[in-house]
Amino acid sequence: MSNVVADMQDYYARRAQIYERVYHKPERQADLRAMEAGLPAPFAGRRVLEVACGTGWWTPHGARDAISWLATDVNPETTAIAKAKPLPAAVRFATVDAYALAELGDARFDGAFAGFWWSHVPLALLPGWLKTLHARLEPGARVVMLDNLYVEGSSTPLSRHDADGNSYQRRRLDDGSTHEVLKNFPTRDEAIAMLGPRARACQWIEHAHYWVLSYELN
Repeated sequence: MSNVVADMQDYYARRAQIYERVYHKPERQADLRAMEAGLPAPFAGRRVLEVACGTGWWTPHGARDAISWLATDVNPETTAIAKAKPLPAAVRFATVDAYALAELGDARFDGAFAGFWWSHVPLALLPGWLKTLHARLEPGARVVMLDNLYVEGSSTPLSRHDADGNSYQRRRLDDGSTHEVLKNFPTRDEAIAMLGPRARACQWIEHAHYWVLSYELN
């Protein structure tokens, strides 16, 4: 799995300058506006950790009413784009490996957000990653994840599945390079089953092209 993780980091570093094209697809605009509008409320008054912020599309929406918002990513190429955007005063940035979160020291939070990260975590690593994330969160913390549904004609076609059940896409970048990208599409029941015993009050919202999963921690 280490090769898959490293390949993903390389792919998103290469894609940084064109990443947000995916948010310009006409058929997805209504969904995006709805998710942007719904993101501030869960984090109002909270100290939030954002995992894999990428180019920061979601950061200004989620951080609007937060007390503090730490946007983290492993790639400086994407973070540089995020930092250049108009952002709420609550936002800070840090270079952090999302799988370990070791760079955070002993910091703890009462909110967490991950946009379009879940689908790129290998299934074998997902329970461990969730446990690592939850260990950083206080009782009563609010967590929001959002990601893609697979929609024929809008999503990149799947190229294969591996023995662990992960699905992959073949994607071509402007520089001519072709990359195999791990991209999973969980159902509601599959996602909630992964969360572990601390998760409560789970809510799954399904848009035409995306899903949003929110929950609290005991």
